[in-house]
Amino acid sequence: MAIQPVQGVTPFLKAERAEVTPDVTPYKAQQNFAHFLKNAINQVSQAEAQSNTLTSKLVKGEDVDLHQVLIAGQKASVAMQLTMEVRNKAVEAYQEIMRMQM
Repeated sequence: MAIQPVQGVTPFLKAERAEVTPDVTPYKAQQNFAHFLKNAINQVSQAEAQSNTLTSKLVKGEDVDLHQVLIAGQKASVAMQLTMEVRNKAVEAYQEIMRMQM
């Protein structure tokens, strides 16, 4: 009795090795990471600025929908909470590494 291979799994077996880019140096990796963090912080800042702008327009009585103001406020709040949690996890990871004994 012959055992038939599972058809859904066999395409994944073709990937034998991961592609590694040999040109990535620690300096480039650090620069890429710094660029990523700056972009993420800028996006949080933009979300908060948009929320503040819409809120001030609503307070002044300008033509702006209330649901847009509330959605922008929630987006800014969630983005800030996510940023703070990522920061907390990074600090915890750093502290854990510093506690390791060599």
